[in-house]
Amino acid sequence: MASFLFRTIQSHSFLLCPTTLLRRNNGAFYCSMKSTHTQTATQEKQQPPPKIKSSPQGNQAKTRTLDRISKEYEAIIGIETHVQLSTLTKAFCTCPYNYGAQPNTSVCPICMGLPGALPVVNSKVVEFAVKLGLALNCKLSFNSKFDRKQYFYPDLPKGYQISQFDIPIATGGYLDVDLPVEYGGGHRRFGITRVHMEEDAGKLLHADDGEYSQEITFPIIYALQVDLNRAGVPLLEIVSEPDMRTGLEAAEYAAELQRLVRYLGVSNGNMQEGSLRCDVNVSIRPVGQSKFGTKVEIKNLNSFSSINRAIDFEIARQALLYSQGKADQIVQETRLWEEGSQKTVTMRKKEGLADYRYFPEPDLPEVILNKEYVDSIQSSLPELPEMKRRRYEEMGLSMQDVLFLANDINVARFFDATIEKGADVKLAANWIMGDIAAYMKNEKLTINEIKLSAAELAELIASIKGATISGKIGKEILFELMAKGGTVKGIIIEKDLVQIVDPSEIEKMVDKVLSENPKQLEQYRGGKTKLQGFFAGQVMKISKGKANPGLLNKILLEKLNAKS
Repeated sequence: MASFLFRTIQSHSFLLCPTTLLRRNNGAFYCSMKSTHTQTATQEKQQPPPKIKSSPQGNQAKTRTLDRISKEYEAIIGIETHVQLSTLTKAFCTCPYNYGAQPNTSVCPICMGLPGALPVVNSKVVEFAVKLGLALNCKLSFNSKFDRKQYFYPDLPKGYQISQFDIPIATGGYLDVDLPVEYGGGHRRFGITRVHMEEDAGKLLHADDGEYSQEITFPIIYALQVDLNRAGVPLLEIVSEPDMRTGLEAAEYAAELQRLVRYLGVSNGNMQEGSLRCDVNVSIRPVGQSKFGTKVEIKNLNSFSSINRAIDFEIARQALLYSQGKADQIVQETRLWEEGSQKTVTMRKKEGLADYRYFPEPDLPEVILNKEYVDSIQSSLPELPEMKRRRYEEMGLSMQDVLFLANDINVARFFDATIEKGADVKLAANWIMGDIAAYMKNEKLTINEIKLSAAELAELIASIKGATISGKIGKEILFELMAKGGTVKGIIIEKDLVQIVDPSEIEKMVDKVLSENPKQLEQYRGGKTKLQGFFAGQVMKISKGKANPGLLNKILLEKLNAKS
């Protein structure tokens, strides 16, 4: 076990947030780092409070409040997003990182910041940074460097973070976003100030029983464990321009970034694992004023909906202070979003750039790119979400279809593969968005986990369109394919599901049903025309669902309406 000893004469000088407490004995605080084998990292995570369900009346009142505020004040919103990269090893050493691994099982002298340990740049981090910079339409810095960002925190063993300060690897880009149809739709373009590379810090694990450390014999009141597995994991920080004006726009910007990094394959983008973390900056100003208001940062946002709600709350909070003549009480600070109480609370006063005392990292060389390297990455970029949405629109799909299909890269690939096999575009979209999506939701599966292939979906659509099988039988075959696999033709032959399209054969079945139900036939001809469905159902029952529906209804109507 490794321990850090911090000597002080004040009992609370290291309390960086209300929930972080270190041990104290005779003027000393102890922060211990140990691999525990009784709990996994997932079990040790604090569970978020249950979400509050808001009533329709509450939502309407909130909307009215925000509408009123928007007439008097303008919100200025920017987002700093940290994306954890999916590299095999960390940014400056060969340690792997696996989410949920036992604490301190993926560390080395470099991760732990031991004296004399020298970092080495992971080339994959640079490649991913260039890839994301190009995808965000940024200008690349062909000569950039790493810097040291100095600050103290128990999970930062070196006492500084390796980051990029004045020469980031990418600057001056933009991201195009399509807003959801249910919120009015429309296209937005948000500026990207910069993209830079840096390393992650470790993680603090809180405990209050003191059982994890048997070596220390004095009484323990509070314990604070440090897990350095995450220390040194590569990050890309994406800083937006303050171009957003509502919580919805900010949430959709963050969701589009998640889609982008997944399309590029640079990160899994899972917010629940911390692979994508957003810090939101919010200020407001009276409508017509050009000067920005005081900026407040909000942390602890672990979902897109919480980004939306936290921003809306903060806008309302600041607007209330403005309206009460207390604008001076809006101070530059970091606030936390409390999911349970649905409000932001003060965490700490915001540091300035001078507090970090940046200077060039002396242990790492400059990052120098050449044109051939950048061009090779540019040519390897996949079709990005924005490009895919525009292509789907050109196919004649509605924006609702487009947003659904392009949201998940695997769904988009499945759809593209289906239409490449000749399937009708709209029918393929309908099947994927309807029965296939419902099945995946019920079974908690991804589209890569179901046993239906794109080629078989195309074959199924062709079989229905060509009247080989009916749509009803097509659904039965679809669910069997998703659950068990197989081929459309094989199932049709095995279960004798070929649709009956011979008019004479269907006519015989219609005559049989009418002769067996004279009472219902009399009622139909007496005006109860809804009984047509009853007769059609009986014919389908006799045909075991194989009668062609269009031909059946045509013959049935002719027989029902014939003069007796």
